[in-house]
Amino acid sequence: MNKKFDTEIFKKALALSVPMMIQNGITNAVGLVDNVMVGSLGTEPVTAVSIICQLIFVFNLAIFGGISGPGIYAAQYFGQKNEEGFKNTFRMKIWICLVALAAGILIFNFGNEFLINLYLRGESNSVDPVLTMSLAKEYLSVMIWGLPFFAITQVYASSLRESGKSVMPMVAGLVSVVVDIVFNYLLIYGKFGFPKMGVKGAAVATVMARVVEMLVIISAVTIKKEKLLKGVYKTLLVPSKTALEILKKGLPIFLNEFLWAGGVAALTQTYSIRGLDIVSGLNISNAICNLFNVVIVASGSAIGILTGQTLGALQFKKAEKDAFALTVFNTIICTVVGIILISVSGVFPLLYDTTDEIRRFGGYFIAITAFFFPIQGILNSLYFTLRSGGKTLVTFAFDSCFSWVISVPLAAILCYFTSLDIFAIYIIVQSADIIKVIIGTILIKKGLWISNIVAKEQ
Repeated sequence: MNKKFDTEIFKKALALSVPMMIQNGITNAVGLVDNVMVGSLGTEPVTAVSIICQLIFVFNLAIFGGISGPGIYAAQYFGQKNEEGFKNTFRMKIWICLVALAAGILIFNFGNEFLINLYLRGESNSVDPVLTMSLAKEYLSVMIWGLPFFAITQVYASSLRESGKSVMPMVAGLVSVVVDIVFNYLLIYGKFGFPKMGVKGAAVATVMARVVEMLVIISAVTIKKEKLLKGVYKTLLVPSKTALEILKKGLPIFLNEFLWAGGVAALTQTYSIRGLDIVSGLNISNAICNLFNVVIVASGSAIGILTGQTLGALQFKKAEKDAFALTVFNTIICTVVGIILISVSGVFPLLYDTTDEIRRFGGYFIAITAFFFPIQGILNSLYFTLRSGGKTLVTFAFDSCFSWVISVPLAAILCYFTSLDIFAIYIIVQSADIIKVIIGTILIKKGLWISNIVAKEQ
């Protein structure tokens, strides 16, 4: 493999992924600070927020999945230099987000108690389920107001990244982070004359940050007069043929992200039957693991965008070599990140005002999750490579179907019908992903993903 070629593709990947890592890293760092601040209020508040974050996570992934279908086309249209095609993908994202928003708000408004109760079935000597339910409903009632602003921001941010511009979304994320941290401190604890709102204050601060992030990114696009989005609102109509093509490719991605996120939530719910302390321990683990997980997500997204642009330019051999080189590069980075995370697994839980048992759960979950980081890095690389060529049905089977057919039933069987320790169960379920690595590697080597889905537009 040509050394110069490798260097160039790594530079492009880093130029695209590092701003995403910074933005998402700081956003997750804020989530981490929020989590620790709420954790200082006691076990019930942090458990309540953890449950709602699981539910909001499903909605967020539904938005990501919904805009990812048009995103595949956007990356290839950009590589093809087709401006009108690119604008149509932006318009499709708006329509998709409107539908997802309506569904999400209805479900959270009318099904909140049922959904929260799914996580409160386990036994615990240190968590009051009635108080946890009350706090969770209070937190969710505010967080709902932030959903529209989050969706709009993702429409703009994803389109900018697909055109190779990831700095602007990063700046918007940085500004929102400052707002979130400051107002979390002021509203959770009631500092400098602000009301002491506790859990509700954390939600208010998050919504404020979402509003600011949206305003910053829209203002920046307007001031800079981004060529690719100029005149995008002259019409919101999308040619029926283009819309159908995008929906045909995009629906499996939407369903995949939605069902995958639902699978993650279902796994947490399944683990919770072993005790509510498990939910609190997983919350501690997720708080810091999500911070480090941005490396995996950003690197995978960069692979998808870069290979998509190359496929759009009909450079198939280059796309194949780039995908392989970046997968190896991503795996090495994820291994280093996993080692760092393991080294702090015993210290981080001490930041929480909770029981020693819950801290122990959190520390072990962190270490186990970090151990599997290299596997997750490979999986993300394989997933985004397959998706860049429009093989969305394959990624659907590869990702969410696997979760619901293998991972969730495996966890349920082990939790309900065995006496295995929860950590042993967690390791077994995580290990099942090795099967996906084998399947994904075979699919990539066969080259079935290499295709141009917008060639007919030329």
